[in-house]
Amino acid sequence: MGRTLRIIAAALALGLASTATAQARSIPDDGITLDDVVAWLKDKGQDAKITDDGNGHKIVSSNLGGVKFGVYMFDCNGARCGSIQFAAGFPTSGKISASRVNEWNRTKRWARGYLDTSNGIWLESDVDLTPGGTYELLSDNFATWKKTVEGFKEFFKLN
Repeated sequence: MGRTLRIIAAALALGLASTATAQARSIPDDGITLDDVVAWLKDKGQDAKITDDGNGHKIVSSNLGGVKFGVYMFDCNGARCGSIQFAAGFPTSGKISASRVNEWNRTKRWARGYLDTSNGIWLESDVDLTPGGTYELLSDNFATWKKTVEGFKEFFKLN
């Protein structure tokens, strides 16, 4: 009986130890900074740097297989922001119709597309980080973003 109790105790201790190591890494309650996003993307194997978007906003710039994208910061209080937006734009020379974009938006869940004033097409996806966000959930959202970018390129036949 003593041996059985020791085995059960060891199993419980092992189970509790593995639970502790499986806990998610929390995003601070007041959000993340541009530098946090750069470090997180680099940890994911992405090139990333802080740039200006041309409209006076600091963003994080990166790319996925040649597709440039930006990470825009929202719901900011100082340097920390409670949400982000992934965004990628593609030139189209006016070859994509609004009805085709509407079809994308009607049939796809994770990101929206729109035509801009110069007939370029954009893909955007919002990520709410606070309260209670984790880096693991952010990484899951990023994996969805990567798949969505590929699907968007295929749907609109973009290079």
